[in-house]
Amino acid sequence: MCLAIPVKIESIENGVAQCRVGEGETFVTASLMLLDGEVALGDYVIIHAGFAIRKLDLLEAQQTLTILRDLANAYEEVQRKYDQEALDRAKA
Repeated sequence: MCLAIPVKIESIENGVAQCRVGEGETFVTASLMLLDGEVALGDYVIIHAGFAIRKLDLLEAQQTLTILRDLANAYEEVQRKYDQEALDRAKA
């Protein structure tokens, strides 16, 4: 299974983009050769197997990133509850 996360193009050189993942300091490299249209610095794309496969508009990228952040936060909350229940059982 593949999870497509919007990434922001930070630089482009020879048809290859350096893209920022989320708001952190993680970068990925992506070939732009499969895209139909032009992209520019600041654009968001979806990457699969090292290739940018689709350009996203800003609103779609922001909404997707918000949903993914909400899912990650919900997972962390469930994991904390599970860990606490396991500790409580171990103490009993």
